[in-house]
Amino acid sequence: MAAATITAPNRRTLLGVAVTLLLAASVACTNNNNASSGTSPSASDTSLGTVTVDPDDAIQIRSLNTITGDVAYLGIPNQRGVELAIADFGQIHGFDVNLGAGLDEFCSADGGQAAAQVIAADEDVVGVIGTSCSAAATAAAPLITQAGITMIAPSNTSPLLTSDLAGNPGPDHNPGYYRTSNNGLYVGEAMAQMVYHQLGLRSAAAIHDGDPYSQSIAQAFADSFTNLGGEVSGFSAVNKEDTDMVPVLTELAAGNPDALFFPVFQPVGDFIADQTSWVVGLENTTLLTDAGLLIDGFMSLPQSEGIYISGPDTRFGVEANQSTQKTAAEVLGDYQHIYGELPSGAYWAHAYDATTLLLEAVRAASTVQDTELVIDRAAIREYLNNLRDYQGLIGAINCDDFGDCGVQKITVIHHLDHTDIEASRNNIVFEFAPSTNQ
Repeated sequence: MAAATITAPNRRTLLGVAVTLLLAASVACTNNNNASSGTSPSASDTSLGTVTVDPDDAIQIRSLNTITGDVAYLGIPNQRGVELAIADFGQIHGFDVNLGAGLDEFCSADGGQAAAQVIAADEDVVGVIGTSCSAAATAAAPLITQAGITMIAPSNTSPLLTSDLAGNPGPDHNPGYYRTSNNGLYVGEAMAQMVYHQLGLRSAAAIHDGDPYSQSIAQAFADSFTNLGGEVSGFSAVNKEDTDMVPVLTELAAGNPDALFFPVFQPVGDFIADQTSWVVGLENTTLLTDAGLLIDGFMSLPQSEGIYISGPDTRFGVEANQSTQKTAAEVLGDYQHIYGELPSGAYWAHAYDATTLLLEAVRAASTVQDTELVIDRAAIREYLNNLRDYQGLIGAINCDDFGDCGVQKITVIHHLDHTDIEASRNNIVFEFAPSTNQ
């Protein structure tokens, strides 16, 4: 099947996400070093304080990703992308960059909060690459950003973390949070367009697991599908701990959906993909999921065959990352040589670019005074707030007012062979890009 291309006509027509996007409250950041206490920081002042690096010390950044458990397939490539970028970038004003030990957010709010507390307590840390999961980011971002530390996420997609794409911040938006991954509202729009226009299906159901990522993406799909004229025959939730999906699937089968969209992680996705075939009324239903399952761990399962999977466009071009002059092919070659395997998830290049962005921001925000390096925390954010047309592995990167910096192109693959994952990753049947005149 040839890939189809859909371009969104206008942001106002995108989505009416059912979750209420509240105006994010202004938060006072924890002041550090020589910051004035009790002052609300902005990107143009010095109230976030400065970090001083002694001649024999290194600039401190951290990686916060899910590197154990079922979602490690997503987080480990992110962690490795950070490591490769630091090595390629080199020193900043003659100072080394130290990553420290990789921290694990376990793809959960509790994990994100616990790791963020460790990071926020270290007054030397100036930036964080992470998290992998939106659920972890909702708990980690407030603690990290209020400590004056800048955070750039490579694979969060929940719109709650940035904005509704209509000028309103999400309830979990925090100044100092940025991401190179896409806004999930575009994912919902892309999948709805593909189901309605390319597959020609007119009814669909959706399942989420209550996670900020899962629920917002499922709702975005449902809203957009309805706007196109389709019927949403069911919208249900499961718990992340559930193993028996038959009751929920039976409930959805009563609506006779032509398609079923389940943007979840493992192991929930494993059970849904397997047990759908057990339920009368869903035998011929087209199954769809998102990038949380665009990983080797899921795609290697026999029950994953036949499923459509959305994700970021990973057909990276020949343009080099402007900071390191490495192309995606060169970085991928380094990855395979150093780690002995290809990335198991889709966001390794997003993590690489997020890291070089952070390091460029640190370079722009720092000066050598005598023999010490002085880093202005607020100036790091100011650099990112004004970022335009930075050439990364993923393409041209621009940051909006709410931290969305990623290239917002979505592709959908049709996964046909669990024994040949690479062939499926290349089997792109649909692509979507937002209009450039929004």
